[in-house]
Amino acid sequence: MQVPSPSVREAASMYGTAVAVFLVILVAALQGSAPAESPFPFHIPLDPEGTLELSWNVSYAQETVYFQLLVRELKAGVLFGMSDRGELENADLVVLWTDRDGAYFGDAWSDQKGQVHLDSQQDYQLLRAQRTPEGLYLLFKRPFGTCDPNDYLIEDGTVHLVYGFLEEPLRSLEAINTSGLRTGLQRVQLLKPSIPQPALPADTRTMEIRAPDVLIPGQQTTYWCYVTELPDGFPRHHIVMYEPIVTKGNEALVHHMEVFQCATEFETIPHFSGPCDSKMKPQRLNFCRHVLAAWALGAKAFYYPEEAGLAFGGPGSSRFLRLEVHYHNPLVITGRRDSSGIRLYYTAALRRFDAGIMELGLAYTPVMAIPPQETAFVLTGYCTDKCTQLALPASGIHIFASQLHTHLTGQKVVTVLARDGRETEIVNRDNHYSPHFQVLRVSVASALQGDVLITSCTYNTEDRRLATVGGFGILEEMCVNYVHYYPQTQLELCKSAVDPGFLHKYFRLVNRFNSEEVCTCPQASVPEQFASVPWNSFNREVLKALYGFAPISMHCNRSSAVRFQGEWNQQPLPEIVSRLEEPTPHCPASQAQSPAGPTVLNIGGGKG
Repeated sequence: MQVPSPSVREAASMYGTAVAVFLVILVAALQGSAPAESPFPFHIPLDPEGTLELSWNVSYAQETVYFQLLVRELKAGVLFGMSDRGELENADLVVLWTDRDGAYFGDAWSDQKGQVHLDSQQDYQLLRAQRTPEGLYLLFKRPFGTCDPNDYLIEDGTVHLVYGFLEEPLRSLEAINTSGLRTGLQRVQLLKPSIPQPALPADTRTMEIRAPDVLIPGQQTTYWCYVTELPDGFPRHHIVMYEPIVTKGNEALVHHMEVFQCATEFETIPHFSGPCDSKMKPQRLNFCRHVLAAWALGAKAFYYPEEAGLAFGGPGSSRFLRLEVHYHNPLVITGRRDSSGIRLYYTAALRRFDAGIMELGLAYTPVMAIPPQETAFVLTGYCTDKCTQLALPASGIHIFASQLHTHLTGQKVVTVLARDGRETEIVNRDNHYSPHFQVLRVSVASALQGDVLITSCTYNTEDRRLATVGGFGILEEMCVNYVHYYPQTQLELCKSAVDPGFLHKYFRLVNRFNSEEVCTCPQASVPEQFASVPWNSFNREVLKALYGFAPISMHCNRSSAVRFQGEWNQQPLPEIVSRLEEPTPHCPASQAQSPAGPTVLNIGGGKG
């Protein structure tokens, strides 16, 4: 690539002067969607050392994200962008790079080999570059969708942000190959719903549930569990809001946190502070799974609707709570202590409705399995019309948030609401789901008696040799949506699984058409039978078809784990006659005003 001519440099300098008033324009453009005190209300560190920090805001009217990237220690350049699963190959990038003569900013993309190319359609638009005592600030924007095949579609759900550092000046952008760079990824929810924050009651009190000065282990991934308890005689309250508390300096290490309440059937839960996978962890901690609060990197405070609150304390509620903190430590930093946690805001003035949490999706059973070597295998769980007709109130329920959950092979999760056989709305969808980024997301939907809630999970098992069965173990799989709703009902779990008798017929069929015999003897467990299946194309397709037509066993359960009265085995799959179409990306207006090539910068000092 040739260095732009002096006339282009002069034009770039004039451009820099023209955007000096950008922040004023930005605040006006985002009026109503950003707090007055900051045009960039969302903020995350990108790398564990804090060299790169990202702030952003969203204009839904313009369908545009405004990014502010702080580069604290600029050497020869930096890459930033997005990709499907956090790879630096096939990524949508913006690149700041230098040669011996100048600095340049451009919209780029990487191919499947990691080679970087300048994009012919420059959809990342630089608005300002400014050197400050903190470092170099780059301010740029990009539409949600561009209809450029080399660009990432920004949508609701998880976004995998990628970055890399350029250590030496380059002769051209095409000299970059991502395989030779110091790189990383960060997961975040870029698009935030703009919902007014309700005022907190005058009698609101706070409670902090924090890690007890934990020495963060020197390993890449740690889930730390800590058990605490409410004070003796703590009466019934409503949680109305919660927010994260992150120890200063650990912002890039504390990835997500959750507070769970333990099951009421245990009068005591042993106190514990240690890794969640420790052999010393008391077994009873596995029964501390009722979510009170969930936070992930990039999220702000969570507010309950003003008419509802989440009840805790008092009779019928466990005093014991479990805090779980996920430490993401890719640089294996040692000697760092942490007391992060979650601050609960609660009131004794109970609101009109108790909020409830309902589990949708698949039952935890090995009869639902994913063959090995699959790139996108789908399993679906149902909350049927028969269950909602029986268990929901006549006025229905209002869903205001939900949290998607799978184990390690989950790649995509969606819950759809269907009424009278027609899909009507999405309760929650994440097309780039990661089990390492499970955050409570605001979602608005109303479910009535007779509605069907369908939760589908897509899995990738390319790196596995054996079938992955459903279950509680981390190497087993789940497909769950924890929906938060009001008014609270007795329905706590509404899930399904294929009828076990029909799965047994599948194993017998496999035996008839394969030379390798599958053990179908009574003493063989379902996981053992799946482990003996020879996974040829026939066996894969027949299993997929079985899950698509066989009757299901419904789990329409009360909070006591007892099913509602009725016949729940060998139930037909809900009949869906009309499905929602995937949304079509909206292409922005003509790109005629976009620069044809990279923008030339003066970043030696002052404003660029």
